[in-house]
Amino acid sequence: MKIKDVPIVEIEVIGDQQPALPTSVKVNLENDLVASFPVAWDNQVSASNPDIVSGELIVDAYPTPFIEQRADPYLLKHEDGFYYFTGSYPLYDRIVLRRAREIKDLPNAEEIVIWEKHEAGVMSAHIWAPEIHYINGKWYIHFAAGEHDDVWAIRPYVLECDSANPLTGEWREKGQINTNFQSFSLDATTFEHQQKRYLVWAQKVENDTISNLYIGEMENPWTIKNQVLLSTPEYAWENSVLAVNEGASFLKGNGKVFIVFSGNATDHNYAMGYLEADEDADLLDPSAWTKTTEPIFITSEQTSLYGPGHNSFSVDEHGETIIIYHARPYKEIQGNSLYDHNRHACIQRLFWNYDGSPYFGQPGDQVESTKQRVKARVIRK
Repeated sequence: MKIKDVPIVEIEVIGDQQPALPTSVKVNLENDLVASFPVAWDNQVSASNPDIVSGELIVDAYPTPFIEQRADPYLLKHEDGFYYFTGSYPLYDRIVLRRAREIKDLPNAEEIVIWEKHEAGVMSAHIWAPEIHYINGKWYIHFAAGEHDDVWAIRPYVLECDSANPLTGEWREKGQINTNFQSFSLDATTFEHQQKRYLVWAQKVENDTISNLYIGEMENPWTIKNQVLLSTPEYAWENSVLAVNEGASFLKGNGKVFIVFSGNATDHNYAMGYLEADEDADLLDPSAWTKTTEPIFITSEQTSLYGPGHNSFSVDEHGETIIIYHARPYKEIQGNSLYDHNRHACIQRLFWNYDGSPYFGQPGDQVESTKQRVKARVIRK
């Protein structure tokens, strides 16, 4: 994505006061987008040039892929200043976690195994899609797992840790999140909105092949109070190969809330859409939500990223929203796509349209860093 122009910033001051330079400026991008970017100012106003201050626009770009072979990536910026990253391990037999002070340092950060699968029984196969959350002073990992003797008996489970550092603390098993029926269930995510905590997850009705999204309010991080059908795969982008809704994530902005999710088969057909509701709506009322009829994030032949999906959201060091997702660098897959482990974690900036809706662009769509100069005009009164 290219920067079209950077408008001159005007700053009013009284007399000989030094101007308070903004830490970020609005920039015009392609596709009629306007977004804030931080600025590194050269200097304050000097006597030789009292009316103009210059600086350089800071544009963060991330390598693609960002972290290899970590599908279902989840990134959390915590109050301790660290970024915590986890995702599905290729052998599907453990949960791993890494952290770094800056996003750019995560690919080379030490990765710690914080939990390993059981040898038999529940939680002994297909350890999938871990998410790390910090709730009421404790750490939690939500993940999915199958059984040794029935690897597709996949259910949602929770781990808890009350240490300050989740990489070195002891993780305890809180057990399964029990839903209304015992069937294939995965990709549970939790979020808080207006003093209530919710869980959204994917589940197949017993003896059915369709994967739906459900929502429920939570009693605690491992217990739901209720269960409401939120979305079923009804459009071609969700069901042309497999009828799937899964991999939900929560996003909030411009008076709206969004449940962004993935659909279809886990090959190049994998794509993302979202459900939208007013931020003051009853989130347990299915009629409050509107679904995108077309996908909003799909395979890109231009950037050679295929089947983007199962994302999470975080914020960068400047407080701007970023999207983390997985994608493959090729289209053709040998065998079952679930066991092709080259779904790599990728990161890019998320933008917002004029109408307040999120703008995803295409996978790998990084803003070009052009050493763009910024100018501030000082208006003295």
